[in-house]
Amino acid sequence: MIVTLTPNPSIDRTVEVDALERGAVSRARGGRIDPGGKGINIAGALVAHTRPVVAVLPSGGWEGAQLTKLLEQEGITSVVVPIAGATRANISVVEPDGTVTKLNEPGPHLAPEEIEALLDATTRAAAGADWVVGCGSLPPGPDDDFYALVVERLAGSGTKVAIDTSGPTLRKSLGAGPDVAKPNLEELSEAAGTEIVTLGDALEAARGVRDRGVGTVIASLGADGALYVDDRQEAHAVAPARRVRSAVGAGDALLAGFLAQGGRGLEAFATGLAWAAAAVSLPGSRMPGPRDVDLSVVRVHDQIEGHRILDRTARPAGGTDRSTVSVGGDGREGDA
Repeated sequence: MIVTLTPNPSIDRTVEVDALERGAVSRARGGRIDPGGKGINIAGALVAHTRPVVAVLPSGGWEGAQLTKLLEQEGITSVVVPIAGATRANISVVEPDGTVTKLNEPGPHLAPEEIEALLDATTRAAAGADWVVGCGSLPPGPDDDFYALVVERLAGSGTKVAIDTSGPTLRKSLGAGPDVAKPNLEELSEAAGTEIVTLGDALEAARGVRDRGVGTVIASLGADGALYVDDRQEAHAVAPARRVRSAVGAGDALLAGFLAQGGRGLEAFATGLAWAAAAVSLPGSRMPGPRDVDLSVVRVHDQIEGHRILDRTARPAGGTDRSTVSVGGDGREGDA
C-alpha cells in the first residue's frame, strides 16, 4: 500500500480556452473541477490502476467539504484532518498547445496542533505501508522541515519515503535522507545550487542531490524527459505524447507509476514515464488508467548525452513540434 500526504490540497478548476489574452475576455470551450494537490493526484493515478492507496490531508470550510466529496466520487480512501481554515481553490487555464497558466492560492494557515495532528495521522496511516509520499507546497504555518520530520518519524519502520516538493522545504528534506526525491529541472538546479544548461549538468546535479543521503533521484525535465540516478544505475528517458491536453499532474503521474512498479530500477522508471506521457493527453489534472498508458513509447538510454542542451524555454508539455512532444513530467509544475 502507498500513503500520500498532501499538506496543502485544493479544489482545482481547469478551464480550456482557444487563447489566453491578458486584459481581455477569454471564452471557455471546456472545463472541469478535480480534487487537487500533488499527493491527491498521485492517489488518483494509483486508484485508476487499482493500486491500494490512502490519501492523508487537512480539510476545512466549504471547499474542504467539496474536496472530501470529490475524493469519495473518485474512489480515493482518505484520512481527513479537520482544520479551522478553508481549503484553497486553484485555477488552471489551458490553451490548445498544452500551455498551462496556473493561479494557486497560498492555502489556509495551519495551527501547531493541526500540524501535529497531520503528522500523527500520517504516521498511523503508514503502519504496514510500503511507501509514504510527501508532496507539494506547504501552507502557511508549518516550518520548512515538515517533510524532514515525516522522514525522521518513519525511520526504522520499514516504510520507505518519497518526497516531491520545492525550495527550502526540499533542501531540508534531503538532509533527512528520503528514499526517493523527485525534483523538476528548476527544483534540481536550486537544490544543487548550480546552473543547469546541459543534460550533463542535470546529471551532475542529480548525483550531488543523491550524495546528500537520498536513495534515488528522479529529475523530471519537461520537454527533455527525465533522469534516473541511484547507487547502481543512471539513465535518461523520453516518451512521446502525441495528443497534448494538459501537463497539469504529469510529474505526479511519473512518480505514481514509478512507485506502483516498486519504486526502484529502470523498469519502474519507464513505467513512470509512460504514465506521465498518458497524463499529458488527458484534460485538467485527470490521471491516466491502464487503457491510457503505452509503455512502448518510452525510450530509456543508459548512455547519457551529457553535451545535449536542455530546452528551458519549452512549455510544460512540449517543444516546437506540437504533434509529438517528449515528457518527463511537467518541467514547470510550480508548487501545487
